[in-house]
Amino acid sequence: MLTHLIILLDDTSVSYCHYDVTKTERRLIELDVLKKGIVWGMKENLNIQFVYPDYELPVEYQAAIDSIDNTKIMPLCHSNSADVLVLKNWEEIVPKDSTCIIRTCICDLESHLSTVEKWLSEVSRLNIVLTDIDEFSDEKVDEYSETLDAISVFLAEEYKQQHPVQLNLLTDRILLTKMNNCNAGVSNVTLAPDGNFYLCPAFYYTEQRECVGNPINGLNIKNLQLLCLDHAPLCRRCDAYHCRRCIWQNQKLTLDANTPSHQQCVIAHVERNASRRLMDMIVGKGIRIENWHKIEEIDYLDPYNVFNKWK
Repeated sequence: MLTHLIILLDDTSVSYCHYDVTKTERRLIELDVLKKGIVWGMKENLNIQFVYPDYELPVEYQAAIDSIDNTKIMPLCHSNSADVLVLKNWEEIVPKDSTCIIRTCICDLESHLSTVEKWLSEVSRLNIVLTDIDEFSDEKVDEYSETLDAISVFLAEEYKQQHPVQLNLLTDRILLTKMNNCNAGVSNVTLAPDGNFYLCPAFYYTEQRECVGNPINGLNIKNLQLLCLDHAPLCRRCDAYHCRRCIWQNQKLTLDANTPSHQQCVIAHVERNASRRLMDMIVGKGIRIENWHKIEEIDYLDPYNVFNKWK
């Protein structure tokens, strides 16, 4: 069921997920389109998220945005009014108790662990979004596991100090009992500056983008069931509940929006297993956290390797 509408306010709106913003020239969504999108979202009873560029919007745009409850995803330059801040680089200074996102490749994450620790000591939540999933190889598994374990040691100390900071790569899985994927096209859809709906922002920035409707004629997603979890034989049995199951990555790497790549599955399971070790570490320190759930030990990183056992 659709629950969220994401509105890109400009072609240069900040990226908060795996995709790159491929457009460099500003193109503000037309005010009339913005208003129609807001009305459509209200009629569908959706939560609306606005994704901002790095410049100040005209007053009339901000008035339209403020006419409805919303979530603002903004670059750090708008930190005074943002609900979610997107950091551009590792030199950014994060506001205390904020929710922040950093997009990075795995090698940069490994070389900036001290910055990650500094940020985690300040924020209430940090999302680390990996931008090089398609380049991940099995040879990098141990290295990524060690990186996550290093962060876990610091996280455990933060929890010991009564600062239960959240990090998507490690703490989300501990709190979940079922899949909590991106669900683009299923629970959320994106309104782009060209006035059309797309499954998510990533599909707007591709060369051969295909829209799925507009606020006037409504949403038109063909074969919607092929995006759903119950039509994904591997994913519906998997317990890497925090995995984004990114349909854009799926389409790009497997040519099937509902089938994750080997890389995406392995990364998610490396994180799952690191979450298990983090929980053991925290429990070992005598810390009790409500709503944390046991994670069973497994002997695989790609569900495809055990699919025959699941049949």
